[in-house]
Amino acid sequence: MRSCLRSLIVAAVSLTLVAGAALTAAWAQGEWKAPADAKAVKNPVKGVGNAKKNIETNCVTCHGPNGKGDGPAAAALPPPKPADWTSSKLAAESDGELFWKISNGRGAMPPWKHLPDKDRWEIVNYIRTLQKK
Repeated sequence: MRSCLRSLIVAAVSLTLVAGAALTAAWAQGEWKAPADAKAVKNPVKGVGNAKKNIETNCVTCHGPNGKGDGPAAAALPPPKPADWTSSKLAAESDGELFWKISNGRGAMPPWKHLPDKDRWEIVNYIRTLQKK
């Protein structure tokens, strides 16, 4: 019994260290920039389609209901914190850069490549509706 408990504790500590190292590595990468070729990719989709539903299902927990990066899970995440979709910094990024980041993820931000391209482009379009004109 004692041996089993010790093994569980060692496994839990190991997993925590590995997860922490992965998140630290993401942070150590510095500013998150999409590759140069992603910047030039043009958005082929008009409108937001089902983006609101996809965001409510996949994004609100971290990015919050208004896209400010203040969702209920955001406080528990290590840096980097979820992006504020309403920020001028994010508004300055091209649609292609946002699409690339949504697709590939980094650190606590998972990759969303399993969503169809059209859905990811609609999310980009939805994010644009949250930004100041």
